[in-house]
Amino acid sequence: MSVPAILALEDGTYFQGLSFTGEGESGGEVIFNTAMTGYQELLTDPSYRHQLVTMTYTHIGNYGINPEDVESRGIHLSGFIVKECCKLPSNWRSTLSLPQYLREHNIMGIEGIDTRALTRHIRLHGAMRGYISTLEDDPTKVVEKARSIPPMEGLNLVGEVTTPRPYRWEGGPHPVELHKGRYKWKGSGLKLVVYDFGVKWNILRLLEKEGFEVLVVPSFFTASQIKELSPHAIFLSNGPGDPAALEDILHEVSLLIEDFPTGGICLGHQILGLVLGGSSYKLKFGHHGANHPVKRIDRSHVEITSQNHGFCVDISRVDYLKQTHINLNDNTLEGFVHKKLPIMAVQYHPEAAPGPHDSRYFFKDFAEMVKRVS
Repeated sequence: MSVPAILALEDGTYFQGLSFTGEGESGGEVIFNTAMTGYQELLTDPSYRHQLVTMTYTHIGNYGINPEDVESRGIHLSGFIVKECCKLPSNWRSTLSLPQYLREHNIMGIEGIDTRALTRHIRLHGAMRGYISTLEDDPTKVVEKARSIPPMEGLNLVGEVTTPRPYRWEGGPHPVELHKGRYKWKGSGLKLVVYDFGVKWNILRLLEKEGFEVLVVPSFFTASQIKELSPHAIFLSNGPGDPAALEDILHEVSLLIEDFPTGGICLGHQILGLVLGGSSYKLKFGHHGANHPVKRIDRSHVEITSQNHGFCVDISRVDYLKQTHINLNDNTLEGFVHKKLPIMAVQYHPEAAPGPHDSRYFFKDFAEMVKRVS
């Protein structure tokens, strides 16, 4: 049953629509995503923590929800904004509808919004705090609630999405117990410790496919704890929030990168950029979608990539880092390598889920780098 709802932005702009998940309220940073499909993977991507996600494609929910296409254990965004939600999906894999899925996880969903107008507003004025409410009929009060939400700058959200305990990835997550801080590797491949800052499962699937034996650890593991595990390499995952707010994580990573080959994606890329001397800054409205063109500089080759980030790093003054990829929409950094140390990272999502597979070579390149120095 649809319920009248208001979406209000911190600048006083508001939209009236209908909640397709029942009564409630929710707030976060309002962004837009340009992907036409893949909404289930998007919903379960931990990098969307504390965000209200607007889909630019007009009709969302057509193929329903299935248990195979999830990227984590649950939904992480604060709310879902669409032009029109399909309540009766048609797909042989579907086990429930989009409204049912959101209600099961207590996530607000709102439709009937002019998503083109909302997207244009964000493009012109930038991502901003917003609030969805069915409980208030006065837009000014909903605007006040939007303004009460903490801004994304300075926000450390990793602790809200990281795994509470280590697990082995072998076709899926399997809890493990560490004995006196040590782990008994199976010996089936290169030993890789993945820091979970909000990791997407397809990253783990593709690392396993390249022959890695993958152990995932919480974000609060120290460098000494990682060294006790005796891996061949470490990997820094994607995740939400402001990378500059992760002071403890930045410190621990700085103690590891000279001892282990290291890779990173998205937030992991930003963390490495900061640790190695770069700086970070907030993008006006971020990069969120499955159709962003990125140039691979060494081959003058263009890839269509999946992206989800609101911050970026600048390494232009760090002479020992080499830029490998650049965003063709705004010329922002999309990838780099260290000129001497075995370190490589990309800002975009080579694992896709959702998105094209143009960039999956990244995982093979990382595996070859690790093999060379192990």
